Amino acid sequence: MSDPIVILTEEPLGADDRVNIERLVDGGDAPLVVLVPANTERHLLVDFLENLSLLDVAKAFRELSSHSPDPASERAAAAETLAVSLNALAGIGSGVTGEVVDGGAVQGLVAKVKELGAGQAVVITRPHAIADTFHTDWANKAQDQLGLPVLHLYAGSGFIGDS
Repeated sequence: MSDPIVILTEEPLGADDRVNIERLVDGGDAPLVVLVPANTERHLLVDFLENLSLLDVAKAFRELSSHSPDPASERAAAAETLAVSLNALAGIGSGVTGEVVDGGAVQGLVAKVKELGAGQAVVITRPHAIADTFHTDWANKAQDQLGLPVLHLYAGSGFIGDS
């Protein structure tokens, strides 16, 4: 059996993501472990600037004035994202399992990779202009802590992030 592959995602995985992961596994028997953070720990200022950079002024100001989400609703949304993602990846490798991660997303990924002795880590996110530009995205942070390459894919596409 191959080493496990740990996948951290903030988005529900779909058909395009399945194709990317199938290519990564390449017919092997690596078990897949999907992690979804209960709280993505986004920063208000970074989100505001990111929305402005995407010319989504209305969303930028709407999120700036919004209240913090309820932890129970965040956890429920994460559980739904996990269920959709597990379904999307069903049948790849030697099986797909997953869990909702409490606390920091990167810390959860690093801990799971070390716990399982995983040979590979993958981060799947939507593009984050500010974090990606300044290399403060989850993939770069995880790579710094793990000392092994972390593949950064953009959700729903074949695009690879710069980590």
